[in-house]
Amino acid sequence: MSDTIPVPHGLPLDRDAGPFDPPSEITRLRAARPVSPLIFPDGHEGWLVTGYEAVRRLLADTRFSSRQDLGIVHVPYETPGMPVATEPSPQIPGLFVAMDPPDHTRLRRKLTGAFTVKRMKQLEEHIVEITERQLDEMARLTPPVDLVQAFALPVPSLVICELLGVPYEDRANFQVNSAQFLVKDQTLEEKMAAFGAMNMYLAELVQRKRAEPGDDILSDLARHDDLSIEELTGIAFLLLLAGHETTANMLALGTFALLEHPEQLALLHADPELVPDAVEELLRYLSVADIFYRYATEDIELCGETIPAGSTVVVSLLAANRDPLRFDDPDTLDVHRKARGHTSFGHGIHQCLGQQLARIEMRAGFAGLLRRFPTLALAVPAGEVRLRTDMNIYGVHALPVSWTDR
Repeated sequence: MSDTIPVPHGLPLDRDAGPFDPPSEITRLRAARPVSPLIFPDGHEGWLVTGYEAVRRLLADTRFSSRQDLGIVHVPYETPGMPVATEPSPQIPGLFVAMDPPDHTRLRRKLTGAFTVKRMKQLEEHIVEITERQLDEMARLTPPVDLVQAFALPVPSLVICELLGVPYEDRANFQVNSAQFLVKDQTLEEKMAAFGAMNMYLAELVQRKRAEPGDDILSDLARHDDLSIEELTGIAFLLLLAGHETTANMLALGTFALLEHPEQLALLHADPELVPDAVEELLRYLSVADIFYRYATEDIELCGETIPAGSTVVVSLLAANRDPLRFDDPDTLDVHRKARGHTSFGHGIHQCLGQQLARIEMRAGFAGLLRRFPTLALAVPAGEVRLRTDMNIYGVHALPVSWTDR
């Protein structure tokens, strides 16, 4: 069956099946060969993993390295203006998502106490308060408004700023630079400029935390004398970027998906107790942080295929979450579904550290939005909503919405 599907040259990116679905070529590949060869634009012969079982096995296997300094970084899509890499990228201190044990273990262990389920539960009431204040702000606006700027972006930004001890008034700085950093086809100079600006800001911030610690996560980290300023800066960069970009895009794209599935939206209005299950289903259905990379450190057998040492492996969480071998009728959004076991937060040692925080923010966000704005509707045709196909985290650039007074 695999012979009927040609080996793709470059990662299929065209959202031709609709704004919420994987590219149709990815779906065909998963059905034919869930662990498939992939020819990269620079000629590298790598692999693409799309099947649920294969993705879970790969992410749990530490022979598939997360490091980018082991070999040349091969990008699976065209990047105009970006030079072809000729040597490995240097490891960035503190950026533990791009590390393997024992370095990954040492740094991640410093944060486990900050993101325990118990601690997140204690924060839940405060997160609901932050959400409600932002809904108050939105209610004072005259529709139509952009849901991204009025609600989806401010809520997780406020939460992560407060948790980390980052002054919220500095948000324009880090939001612009983090967005710039995530654009797929930015030149290397533009990416490094954005990264450098964020790094400079955060380095100054963590030095202040070390000198005068407060009651926040960065201050807690700064109290560890065995963490260098460079490592603290890298950790701060990772937490700040991941802490607002992913949840902001889930809130905006999730709202878009619900508005485009009015029967599911009606179910949530009728029974708000469905919101926790709806959050898990939206996480599965949308998978905004879709593409991850691994590097094969030796020849590895994966679901019947042998991936040679030195191969760059592209992992699609969205494709895995739409695998009919794992989820019944996977391309249907169903808020009654028990979508536990989805891969949207990853799997294995790199599973998302802030997943409980994200869940709480999304539950509060969707519940509050549905309650406060029961007549919420798109203010433009769905085809005019600008999708973030140019970004490394999927979503919408803007979501114009309107509502009527009850």
